[in-house]
Amino acid sequence: MTRTILIVDDQPEIVELLSLYLEKENYRILEAFDGHEALEIINKEKLDLMLVDLMMPNINGYQLIKRVRQELEIPIIIISAKNDDNDKILGLGLGADDFIPKPFNPLEVIARVQALLRRSYNYTQTTEIMTEKGQIKVGEIVLDESSFSVIKGSVVISLTKIEYRILELLMGSPGRVYTKQQIFERAWDDFYMGGEEDNTINVHISKLREKLEENMKKPIYIKTIRGLGYKFVKQS
Repeated sequence: MTRTILIVDDQPEIVELLSLYLEKENYRILEAFDGHEALEIINKEKLDLMLVDLMMPNINGYQLIKRVRQELEIPIIIISAKNDDNDKILGLGLGADDFIPKPFNPLEVIARVQALLRRSYNYTQTTEIMTEKGQIKVGEIVLDESSFSVIKGSVVISLTKIEYRILELLMGSPGRVYTKQQIFERAWDDFYMGGEEDNTINVHISKLREKLEENMKKPIYIKTIRGLGYKFVKQS
């Protein structure tokens, strides 16, 4: 099956170079030179992966990634000259899966693309996400979206509305790290200001662990990623 990759960069020579190398690997390539063009393509096409620059006119890479992550779970690789630690942490925290600094080796880009697509394909084959039944299953935990219930093994777990929303977000993309801002804005449907909101999130994560984990001190489902946020661990 031919995979479709969207390249988003305001430098035509970068887009041309990446397109040349990726097309040789039999990928279908779509091109956008700013965030607006990218969003138009995303609304029309089914994508398998995105390569995104950070510094672009109109809608920059950070804004684009954030908007894409509200709708899609496709792999995203940042390719940018902004490559200090803060840029990487922010980009990955917003939902990117990898970061490649400019200047780059095109062969390394191909290797990273292939690895992410392979991982994404294997994940969809091995992780049970039963959308037809309105269920998400990771390991022995099942979240039923039609009845707003959660079952661990044969035990029904009672959750509050906020706890359910947090768990639904995390279980929907096992392995992906969500920042506290993303968790707060999705679960509480409100603006994130930090400070008190961080404490509120910590309390709810603690309550979820109390209900789901066998040992809260050694959680196997909900992991803290220091300096970034939380993730729900994929289960074999």
